[in-house]
Amino acid sequence: MQPRNMSMSGVVDLAAVKAASEAKAKAEQARADAARNGGGTSAASASSLVIDVSEETFESDVLQRSTEVPVVVNFWAEQAPASVQLGDTLAALAGEYAGRFVVAQVDVYANQMLFQQFGVQGIPAVFAVLAGQAMPLFQGSAPQDQIREVLDQLIAVAEQRFGIVGAPVEAGAGAPAPAAQPERPATPQEIALSAAHDALDHGDLGGAIQAYKNVLADDPGNTEAKLGLAQAELLNRVQDADPQAVRKAAADNPADVPAQLAAADLDLAGGHVEDAFGRLVDAVRRTAGEDRDTARLRLLELFEVIGSDDPRVTAARAALARVLF
Repeated sequence: MQPRNMSMSGVVDLAAVKAASEAKAKAEQARADAARNGGGTSAASASSLVIDVSEETFESDVLQRSTEVPVVVNFWAEQAPASVQLGDTLAALAGEYAGRFVVAQVDVYANQMLFQQFGVQGIPAVFAVLAGQAMPLFQGSAPQDQIREVLDQLIAVAEQRFGIVGAPVEAGAGAPAPAAQPERPATPQEIALSAAHDALDHGDLGGAIQAYKNVLADDPGNTEAKLGLAQAELLNRVQDADPQAVRKAAADNPADVPAQLAAADLDLAGGHVEDAFGRLVDAVRRTAGEDRDTARLRLLELFEVIGSDDPRVTAARAALARVLF
């Protein structure tokens, strides 16, 4: 099976953003319920903090769970002692952090497809999944203090961007569970977003673009609408493109900014994120004046498609700054 959020017809799965939004609402509701019932967020049981994951259980054990708690994916093999030791360290830290993240252990020899789909170059290798979105954390062994720093950053991103706080609230032992709260009606903004998502899902790119713009007119900071608009506009630009002709034009005319923009769009839509970013950084470096500004602005638009927290965006921003300054 293919992890559904590992790529967008390349790069981004809007369902992951929707899941993140829903996860944030659930987390806020859980905190409110806990406050009303005089409780707090309880730690998950120790047995649930480290799980063995296979290709068959990846959907339920990692993707679905990652909407409620950060999932740290550890690729390991019994034949690689360093990966076994790292797994023990992560398991100990999972207990120490008391449910603020869970560890998913993936045996690379038994799960070659996952190993390849994550692009693992060697083991040990550790990734994180938040609201269905995968991101690399580190590769190789590392001191426990450094691992703690990485985990602290992961937990901060999970809470600030997705509202995912881990350690779901549970009724205390012997205590009655809180009464179920009635579902609140959808807000006009949520209805508008849902309509935009539906238009995008059904290939109505013009309708989706306008619908996302309508949401942003009322709420300019809406992350879900920004990402949806960026994705819809990207797909709209590439839908009628002839990939062979576009790539030939870009190769033959390295200083032609429109040709580089078109090729970068194809790169990104095909999942070649670093290639797209590198192409536009190079276009900024080669050009000046209006052409340079055009390439720079398109690069910023493509950053929106991927998301500001993605390490590939961070690296490309640094490369852009070096070229500009």
